[in-house]
Amino acid sequence: MIAAALRLALTNFRSYADATIDVASGLVILTGENGAGKTNILEALSLLAPGKGLRGATLSEMARHGGPGGFAVAARLADGTEIGTGTQPSAPERRIVRINGATASANAMAEWLSLLWLTPAMDRLFLEGTSGRRRFLDRLVLALDPGHATHAARYEAAMRARNKLLGDLSGADRLWLDALEDAMSEHGAIIGAARSRTIAALSARLAAQPEGPFARASLAIEGWSDPDRLAADLRAGRQRDAAAGRTLAGPHRSDLAVIHVAKQQPAARCSTGEQKALLLSIILAHADLVADARGQRPILLLDEVTAHLDPGRRAALFARLDEAGGQVWMTGTERALFADAPASAQHFVIAGGIVDHA
Repeated sequence: MIAAALRLALTNFRSYADATIDVASGLVILTGENGAGKTNILEALSLLAPGKGLRGATLSEMARHGGPGGFAVAARLADGTEIGTGTQPSAPERRIVRINGATASANAMAEWLSLLWLTPAMDRLFLEGTSGRRRFLDRLVLALDPGHATHAARYEAAMRARNKLLGDLSGADRLWLDALEDAMSEHGAIIGAARSRTIAALSARLAAQPEGPFARASLAIEGWSDPDRLAADLRAGRQRDAAAGRTLAGPHRSDLAVIHVAKQQPAARCSTGEQKALLLSIILAHADLVADARGQRPILLLDEVTAHLDPGRRAALFARLDEAGGQVWMTGTERALFADAPASAQHFVIAGGIVDHA
């Protein structure tokens, strides 16, 4: 089965007062000037998965400036499922999710759709802090394991409550601290195991691929990686964590390490073009892995994907995406950047909050 959004409708979202896009599976190319609203469409699609979307913005930022407040993003999927999310003007930071007309949790959307994305901000993924790489890792896990979002949310909630109690450790309820640490240990172990499974499966997939236009990556999880000791580490580290003002052990301290196999060089020391190629290698291999594991390809959102790619790599990317199947949304400033895309690709021009067929 191919996961695809056949109709996307935006209401008071970012630069769009009202827009509807009807598409088929395959490659969907959005072109337009910088600031035209191309990325806004990809962001809307990314909200059909748990989390804050590809920009990580607050919900109130997504409502159209000067509009009535609140927004809506809705899609009809290939199997007829109707899925949507948005906010009301009276509660701009309260997310509403509906699946086939029934209210649902944001985490429930992962049961219906897998989405992966690559954005220009991620071009610096290997150069900046660990939090971005951890979010990228968890997005990879979520596409394979829809329950991952629930365990991550419960772990984070327990950790926030523990950190608050540690603010006054002398007066803290020790039994409540024990319970929170037990919850962190339970969900942390599941998070760690899911990450390890994903990286092991993805590493095997990458290792089996021949060297090609996209640099082959080797992956590993570094930092914290001992779920069996988490509860004991948390109890032993209360004084340390109280002094630090945060929890210093757990899956929230893990990092994703990426090596350029041919050069045996950390991704952080590779060129910008090589880093982009490494990311594409990971995304493409992972999409194949998801297709095998879940019986459907994830929707790929590739924002300004041609940046830092030479013409040969661009042509190879379009051929690979077309051969693999599924639905892929790509953006760029000029149609010429997609000259090597297959004839079946669907082209739209974005300008002034309007979406037109090219």
